[in-house]
Amino acid sequence: MNKNELTDNICKLHTTQMGIERIKKNLAISVEDVVEYCKELILNPYAQIERKGKNWYITIDGAIITVNAYSYTIITAHKLK
Repeated sequence: MNKNELTDNICKLHTTQMGIERIKKNLAISVEDVVEYCKELILNPYAQIERKGKNWYITIDGAIITVNAYSYTIITAHKLK
């Protein structure tokens, strides 16, 4: 799988209400549209995108975003330690 699969399907990216709250808390952000925020990070040319099993892992700006590879659901995001 190449990272183009994720970026080619970026319009399918979504999350749950619980996911929104979890991402805001874990990244310490207060943006209105969390999905749009994550899309911008994923599409950043410096983002490192890797697929492991059923998930995509996107590393960018000291954070890692986890996206389910089948449903394109943003599962979580957190700062790198």
